[in-house]
Amino acid sequence: MAYENIIFEIQENVAIIKFNRPKALNAISIDVVREIHKALDEVEGNKSIRVLILTGEGDKAFVAGADISLMVNFDTLQLRQFSLDLHELGFRMEALPIPIIACVNGFALGGGTEIAIASDFIYASEDAKFGQPEINLGIIPGFGGTQRLPRLVGKGIAKELCMTGALISAREAKEIGLVNKVFPADKLWEETMKTAKVLASKGRFSLMAVKRCVDGGYNLDLRSACALETDQFGLCMASPDGKEGMSAFLEKRKPEFKGELS
Repeated sequence: MAYENIIFEIQENVAIIKFNRPKALNAISIDVVREIHKALDEVEGNKSIRVLILTGEGDKAFVAGADISLMVNFDTLQLRQFSLDLHELGFRMEALPIPIIACVNGFALGGGTEIAIASDFIYASEDAKFGQPEINLGIIPGFGGTQRLPRLVGKGIAKELCMTGALISAREAKEIGLVNKVFPADKLWEETMKTAKVLASKGRFSLMAVKRCVDGGYNLDLRSACALETDQFGLCMASPDGKEGMSAFLEKRKPEFKGELS
């Protein structure tokens, strides 16, 4: 389909979604959310895709938050529905059976930070900025900032960011565990694609199993979480890629993963 607010591309086994509203610093709107869902439909329907990268068009912003010029006209029920729609997108991203890398190339504020932390991990440019500035508008984060953020960086830091509305640099974000790696701006895309290609070379079932185990087991007690890992371990062993990987190891050759789930 044609997209107006995002750019959707596929490069070999890597899908790319670029937020494409540079005049609005790639701010999130209802139309953006709808188009992302459509792009995710395409990703799920293409079994050759092994990795998804989210990034922003231009060099100023990943996503600078929700579009306040639209939100200001919403009534209470419309605002609540917008929040529900954004949360549903986050849950769908977490449920996607392939890794998602957030390639943060500028401002990731409010909803931008929240989209990034709904991804599997974050690479950022040195000039990227993160924050939950909603408090400065008299509101609170509405896309998981008060929930995913403390699970990622701890309650104290999450409260500080959400209560002060402070912006932090990519380096500070890395120090608190929000960001995985930081690169010079001119190296960010190259390094992100390098990791995406590494991931794309792995078994599709095992990547999905890692995501299920880490996300699904994070809030379980240890015994239940380990039981989840045991189940996924067994399923990996039975998958075509699992059989191929071990056969390749014994035969001293490089595995040829087909990406089949059964």
